[in-house]
Amino acid sequence: MEKRYNSIRPGQIWLDTKGERIQAHGGSLTYLDGAYYWYGENKEFTDPEKNIWHWGVRCYRSDDLYNWEDLGLIIPPEPDDPESSIHPSSYMDRPHIIYNKKTKKFVCWLKIMHRDGTQSETVLTADKLTGPYTKVREGLYPLDMSAGDFDLAVADDGKAYYYFERVHSETICADLTADYTDVTGYYSTHFPHSHPPYVREATAHFLRKGKHYLITSGTSGYLPNPSEVAVADTWHGPYTVQGDPHPGDKSRTSYHSQISSVFKVPGKKDLYIACADRWMPNAMDVPYELYERFFNVMFDPDSTEEQRAAVQKEYATIPKEKTKEADYVWLPLRFNGEKVIIDWLDEWKTEDYE
Repeated sequence: MEKRYNSIRPGQIWLDTKGERIQAHGGSLTYLDGAYYWYGENKEFTDPEKNIWHWGVRCYRSDDLYNWEDLGLIIPPEPDDPESSIHPSSYMDRPHIIYNKKTKKFVCWLKIMHRDGTQSETVLTADKLTGPYTKVREGLYPLDMSAGDFDLAVADDGKAYYYFERVHSETICADLTADYTDVTGYYSTHFPHSHPPYVREATAHFLRKGKHYLITSGTSGYLPNPSEVAVADTWHGPYTVQGDPHPGDKSRTSYHSQISSVFKVPGKKDLYIACADRWMPNAMDVPYELYERFFNVMFDPDSTEEQRAAVQKEYATIPKEKTKEADYVWLPLRFNGEKVIIDWLDEWKTEDYE
């Protein structure tokens, strides 16, 4: 297989080994049997005019984190069933897959946004990471809550945890059942906020030197906003907020991207990669202050009709997203003690890290 790349180039178009755009958005990485796997939302056919939001979950394999072989759809859409949570018109986002050593099953959770404003989960299992997957739960509202962006994490003892945005108010850490397909009922709450864009979503959990880290974004749709890091001694916290890990980013947009997961590179002493999507490369010149102002006015009960009309007119000038053309922004984390810092790099190599 001819190798196209020998480095990671954040924000640039990333092609697979066939020369096609990689379609693994809102995705995650895992390392299995000597190979890296990257899976995420397949947006290749996404077209609002055709009522297509996604085309299943796609997976890629690599031996160097640079060159990715397309393995195809591991969870295909169900275009013949309009009621299915994975019908192409369904607002399906952010697949996360964890392995259960006891059941020997790979367990995938999918976030499903509904047109009534609520959000539920679909849970599937498979014998192999690459499928085929079978739905075991559909229309799951964990803890009877509307559950948004999330991450799944497994402890060394096999216990699993589910971090999600309770729409639109706070972050929840919930214990998963032994088979990882539901919640037990035990949970903790974190980072309460009154409204977007400050409510935290897109939670990415990772462990380092016994500390638990959560990196989150604000809630502003596909438009980028400041990320936030929090650290704790235990899965359930309490978490201490560090603030935005992108101190060099004057745009306050997390380098015009949203982090979906953090991956610890096996065999490396201290290399963690923040894997992010640049959902809107066509809106790089839109200032964060515009949509911060929009949300503040729209959620303020004291705003006048004139103020709302003015910010809505301003907001309407933002280009529409074209998620099938979204790029990826992968950057290494830097640590100053427990503090997380993400520097901008035009190009970098894993070989440059111990």
